Amino acid sequence: MTDRPTILLVAPTFYDVSYSINPWMDPDAWARDPRGMHRHAMTSFQALRDALDASGFAVEVADGAPGQPDMVFPANAAVVLDGKAVLARFRYPQRRGEEAPFEAIFEGLRARGLIDSVVTLPEGCFQEGAGDCIWDVQRGHFWAGFGPRSSREAADAMSSHFGQEVVALELATAQSYHLDVCFCPLAGGEVLYYPPAFSEASLQVIRARVPAGLRIEASVDDLRHFSVNAVNLDDHVVMTSTTPHLRAELGQRGYRLHEVDLSPFMLSGGGAYCMTLRLDRSSMAARRAVAA
Repeated sequence: MTDRPTILLVAPTFYDVSYSINPWMDPDAWARDPRGMHRHAMTSFQALRDALDASGFAVEVADGAPGQPDMVFPANAAVVLDGKAVLARFRYPQRRGEEAPFEAIFEGLRARGLIDSVVTLPEGCFQEGAGDCIWDVQRGHFWAGFGPRSSREAADAMSSHFGQEVVALELATAQSYHLDVCFCPLAGGEVLYYPPAFSEASLQVIRARVPAGLRIEASVDDLRHFSVNAVNLDDHVVMTSTTPHLRAELGQRGYRLHEVDLSPFMLSGGGAYCMTLRLDRSSMAARRAVAA
């Protein structure tokens, strides 16, 4: 056991880009040099692991399964809070094969005492993990994306399972198919987000809950760089190689950036947050943050 915050990665041993279920996926680019791309993916994965370690995380690495290339994105596998893991149900058939091997991974984590319980959602309730259900430690609630992948009723299911408030946000574009592509709460209370990704009603919800001084609006260039898809611990932010605009904005707010070349994974529509899953989130920590 460790006192460091614990984060899960899945090794990219079986990673490739062989199909397309979001606008970012580019199997043709992968097919032009699959061996070279895989070598690059392995190097990028190690760089991400090193950046997470340098940021203060204890890193758990699980094995993927043959034929399930997107297992390298465990953010989509489950939502974890207070030791309870609620497993995802995927909308697209290309990813449903991940459900059984991920369940085995989480049962293994439970057996080792890294989580306390593993719960499955009802059939037909599409919910794609922490990618669409993001815990905001400063506000003490989940933000849940719905539309392209997760269903609206999944937000209510998450609220029931965890006994926590869940604020549902409708995603309005195919490019922002998961909430984590376009929305990132930060430790200082800021929210980094890409406004065009959301319906007008959802933008009103964000603006009502997050003061203007704490809203950081990402540009379309930031979105293309997958820079909103970031991992934050205290003043550390791990993200893909980012834009001058965002580098300056976050630096001015006191954040230390760890930029990693994750271009092989961007070909599947994923960045640093997609490739990780926090296992130690606690609602008690959020209550302390709100009280402070």
